[in-house]
Amino acid sequence: MSLEVVSPALVEERPRWRGRTHTWAFVAAVPAGLALIVAASGTLATVAASIYVGGLLAVFGTSSAYHRLARSVRARVVMQRLDHSMIYVLIAASYVPICLVALPPRWGIPMLSVVATLGAIGIVLKLTGARRLGWVGYALYPVMGWAAVVAAPALATHLTGLQLGLIVAGGLAYTIGFPVLLTRWPDPWPRTFGYHEVWHVFTIVAAVLHFGAIATVVA
Repeated sequence: MSLEVVSPALVEERPRWRGRTHTWAFVAAVPAGLALIVAASGTLATVAASIYVGGLLAVFGTSSAYHRLARSVRARVVMQRLDHSMIYVLIAASYVPICLVALPPRWGIPMLSVVATLGAIGIVLKLTGARRLGWVGYALYPVMGWAAVVAAPALATHLTGLQLGLIVAGGLAYTIGFPVLLTRWPDPWPRTFGYHEVWHVFTIVAAVLHFGAIATVVA
């Protein structure tokens, strides 16, 4: 794998905190996720919670492995593709409890189908390394995340104000943090805690907010 065809992020020296926050998030998500599954009310809610928790662990686990364990350029290329793919998995998995438990089937099933399809497209783009369509892969993240606005009337009817507030706040945290990743700014302490660590903090905040919303949906 030639260094000229890979992102600079794959060969540059990484800050000492790279991946640590997501490792901690993964460790915390294991007991929290198990508690969520146990507390789910009914078979459908339990299945939905399990899928969501699986997506959450996949994101933080893959991110931790990529940022902390991948050393060679080849390993980083492969792990980066998996890391980016898992973001689609989490977004789609986060929709599952909302679409299958909170919303009626006439709203939930079509919305989940669309989001899952977009996620599958994104995963294919990432895993195949389609560089010319790289912008599509990045654009799919916010498109998938905010696709829920199409079902705003149903969400307002079937979710509480707290649930809606947590979901929107989580979406805003992801949306505000995403430009940090794209622009690499702010980059407060490049050798210790840089722009990527700032992005990871935003993702953890967003995940906590969405976890709170989903916990009230499946309980």
